[in-house]
Amino acid sequence: MHMISVGVNGYGTIGKRVADAVCAQPDMTVAGVAKTRPNYEARGAVRKGYDLYAAVAEREHLFAEAGIDIAGDVADLVGASDVIVDACPSGVGAENAKLYREYDTPALLQGGEDADVVDTSFVARANFDDAVGADLARVVSCNTTGLSRLVAPLQEAYGIEKVRATLVRRGGDPAQTDRGPINDILPNPVHLPSHHGPDVKTIFPDLDIDTLGLKVPATLMHMHSVNVTLEAEPTAADVRRLLEAENRTFVIPEGLGIDGAGAIHEFAQDADRPRGDIWENCIWGESVSLAGRDLYLFQAIHQESDVVPENVDAIRAVLDAADAETSTARTNEALGLDEGLTGAVGGVAQPADD
Repeated sequence: MHMISVGVNGYGTIGKRVADAVCAQPDMTVAGVAKTRPNYEARGAVRKGYDLYAAVAEREHLFAEAGIDIAGDVADLVGASDVIVDACPSGVGAENAKLYREYDTPALLQGGEDADVVDTSFVARANFDDAVGADLARVVSCNTTGLSRLVAPLQEAYGIEKVRATLVRRGGDPAQTDRGPINDILPNPVHLPSHHGPDVKTIFPDLDIDTLGLKVPATLMHMHSVNVTLEAEPTAADVRRLLEAENRTFVIPEGLGIDGAGAIHEFAQDADRPRGDIWENCIWGESVSLAGRDLYLFQAIHQESDVVPENVDAIRAVLDAADAETSTARTNEALGLDEGLTGAVGGVAQPADD
């Protein structure tokens, strides 16, 4: 099996998780990671054995002054890699795209970049084949990923007439000390729709979807209140079974007593997930309800980690290294997604019917 050499430009919240996920894959290796400054994450990368590169040439001296050896600058990393995962802050990836094209190295940008910068947007469950052979692909944002993972099986099984979703978004990640609000609830944005609906349409161009957004003083997860008008009329039990069969949707059993995002994180930590990460959509089984053809449910999205398996699959897609079924199965097995969160703690029975 050819080992894919993956460079990670930006070793922060997403980048460090992607690097660890790449290391877990049987067909990938980390060529190195790039950082702008010698902070605790740079030291963590060195401790893990990753070759460290300076993302900004003018700051190379800072690493030497901090006693950290580097393997070169970001151009050296691009040259040493089969593919680059760009996990830099929003807007920076678009600037970096010129470098990736110069070196003829395929690259993955993240959801903070505009869709028109790349050849295609990507969610493994929905449009894997669109990214095959692409020079630049965009792994869409955590919220768009979560909505797309939900839409894909529903559309296949029942057809979708309309999606309406209200997103209650965390104010910032736990380490983002400069984010807010601190004591407020903000319509974000005030105008409708929020950017999430149009972003989902980069994956499902013909989908009729409206989204609204709020921002709250929390750091744990995003929360979605979703209403989908289906073309068919399944039962709630039918929909639960459909979503339970998906590897990247976790239908929370009623017997677990999980009543919020904090409990989900605690559950993930008890299941020995690295950093307490939750790669799956977390859907409360009790919330799955049908009124005629109208489906309602609540789902929580871990913004720090749900795009990680998507990045791994997108690597194989742009290099045409595996088909969708092979790649997602390989990723899921390597990360433990095939066992799932419930399986990790012995399983809990679901209700048999409504």
